[in-house]
Amino acid sequence: MRSVLITGCGKGGIGEALALQYQARGCTVLATVLPWESKDHLSSVGITCLELDVTKDESIRALRKAVEEKIGDRLDILVNNAGICYTMTAIDTDIQEVQKMFDVNLFGPIRMVNIFHSLLIQAKGCIVNIGSVGGIVPYTYGSSYNASKAALHHWGNTLRVEMSPLGSIISGNIGTNILSRDASRTLPPDSFYAPLKKEFEAHVQRVPNTTDRMVYARSVVQQSLRTCPPAWHWVGNTSTIVWFMDNFAFRTVWDYVLWPVFHMGKLKSTMKSRSI
Repeated sequence: MRSVLITGCGKGGIGEALALQYQARGCTVLATVLPWESKDHLSSVGITCLELDVTKDESIRALRKAVEEKIGDRLDILVNNAGICYTMTAIDTDIQEVQKMFDVNLFGPIRMVNIFHSLLIQAKGCIVNIGSVGGIVPYTYGSSYNASKAALHHWGNTLRVEMSPLGSIISGNIGTNILSRDASRTLPPDSFYAPLKKEFEAHVQRVPNTTDRMVYARSVVQQSLRTCPPAWHWVGNTSTIVWFMDNFAFRTVWDYVLWPVFHMGKLKSTMKSRSI
């Protein structure tokens, strides 16, 4: 029976869906949630739920001790899923918010691998990093989030060369609650993007056209349980389109795609009549 450790398994997210799908495939699942989050949604169905804050080394070391007590010195699959988002224009970025996000999205997986690698090596295990098409597409208002996922992709690629086998999961739009913390975010009053205030607020409050998280999780689990997991697995709404355009289209194609979606023409017209 394979053992799986998953970070970021709060209620309503991808991590919860992954835990349920791995359990359905007969795996021993160890799911983690933040210390202040409820465990009931997982413990009530027989999944072991442990506390973890991926931004703290001492929390990860305590988790390793708890994991070893439950499954010994072998870990078959580590899923680095924990992540947060930050939506803001690049020039209006709050550096502290970005640092907080990188601490979770990039340094969290780095810490997890640093502390758990010997258990994975002992089991000839697999590491799954949950990436995003945001790490490939210059998605407007997501420069910092995009950068955190792009860094994760490239770190994971190097880790794959150094420590095979390893799989990176590149996600499209998945139906989760990750956007909820950004739903009330607004532009600074003196932002150059103030003419798009209404459009920006509609964007952060949007309900995107997404892939169901359980469908997504099923695909991720299936790929990660293969004898030879793929280096990259593209799954989720828009992921196939992004893969094609990233490989075969010219680099500035995204300018033409994203400008009308995010009303950049309106901003350009406004700036023409504004003294800078």
